[in-house]
Amino acid sequence: MTEKEITEEVVEEGVHNYSAADAYVWPADPKVRQKLEWFQDQKLALMMHWGPYSQLGIVESWALSDADAEWSRKGIDWEASGKEFKEQYFGLNRTFNPIRFDPERWADLAEEAGIRYLLFTTKHHDGFCMWDSRYSDYKITAEDCPFHTHKYADICGHLFEAFRKRGIGIGAYFSKADWHVDSYWKKGCARGDYMWRGPSYDPAARPEEWECFVTFTQNQIKELAARYGKLDIMWFDAGWVCPQSGQDIRLGEVIDEIRSWQPGMLCADRTVGGPYENYITPEQCVPDQPLGVPWESCITLGTSFSFAYEDTYKKPREVILLLIDIVAKGGNLAINVGPQPDGRLPAGAVESLKGMGRWLKLYGDAIYGTRVCAPYKKGNIAFTQKDGKVYALELFPEESSPVPEEVFLPWEGEVKKVSLLDCGKEVPFTAGEGGILVKMPSFEEETAPIARVYVLHR
Repeated sequence: MTEKEITEEVVEEGVHNYSAADAYVWPADPKVRQKLEWFQDQKLALMMHWGPYSQLGIVESWALSDADAEWSRKGIDWEASGKEFKEQYFGLNRTFNPIRFDPERWADLAEEAGIRYLLFTTKHHDGFCMWDSRYSDYKITAEDCPFHTHKYADICGHLFEAFRKRGIGIGAYFSKADWHVDSYWKKGCARGDYMWRGPSYDPAARPEEWECFVTFTQNQIKELAARYGKLDIMWFDAGWVCPQSGQDIRLGEVIDEIRSWQPGMLCADRTVGGPYENYITPEQCVPDQPLGVPWESCITLGTSFSFAYEDTYKKPREVILLLIDIVAKGGNLAINVGPQPDGRLPAGAVESLKGMGRWLKLYGDAIYGTRVCAPYKKGNIAFTQKDGKVYALELFPEESSPVPEEVFLPWEGEVKKVSLLDCGKEVPFTAGEGGILVKMPSFEEETAPIARVYVLHR
């Protein structure tokens, strides 16, 4: 397979495919295996794509790639070559000034929403660093970025610390591609100004140039792990940067070094497979069945990963039902919010996150720390289990969904009693063929609940 074919297979219109579960390689390091148990307990992450591109309200980075212009430059008045637009995009650092950024408020909201770990874009494909990198001048703390004088200028540092104080895990998103650094998108190569996702030259034909990029990339990865406290996860995007495509950054040797001082840190080298893709990352989708290996779906709360003006956001009901579907299949949900260019979180996103938190405060025991429980999900009944208890979650997709007084739960194991999770009240049931029939009091509310959760005591 050629590099172009690998690139197209890995990602289409900015959305990554995900690795096959049957090719998953369980890590040999016992501390990494232990950390994977922690990961599978967390269930809910807040993912955040943020950078200078938020000022335009367009997709992050992708409009820079001429080969991706057809889908990524919609709504942009760009001339035939795209050269002027790319220059304007790369100049957005000079106007990026999110003076209303308050990491403590973000962390408070995440805690209220029931978030258990953060996945934050330290650097997307455009190469702009949201931390004070010693290896790049294209960064939030550079003198040509007006935000560099702000007390929270080193965004990653302050954000990571604020979330850690609330017991929320830290995951650093990092793009292995860098479309700003000259050692990847080098000027004066045969392809001229026309750029694509990969490097502007053949790494095999110019090994010294490629080694410059490898050194630069490894230095930045180690810098994040050495200077910004404990990282639970390093989450690597740009799956086309891999040995199979001739773009080997020798990621494994860097992760092994980092684990000498950050033991057990997870590495999600997405779509690449092998021992450094510690969990699988479906994007904007949910697998049909349990995968049998650690996984996490990254799904947008709005319509895109980056901030979009006048965006619409999923309601708490939709997100909670999505979370239940994912957890019943053994996965985690990374719900993505794109912050505004001024540093605030969009009001619609805040409302949804708070609504999620209200539900999880009552029913989180059926979510956090659970594992899969056959039959997983049948119709509108999902199952999880923990500490010898089985949780049956009855789902209501609409506010107008009927709420029955008798509920059949397709659970064929032994049941001694059934209680309601939110109040602990015991409810009568009768065992029958293929499951149990639970008798509920008549429902008198105007709108259906998001879910009713039954605890099956064995």
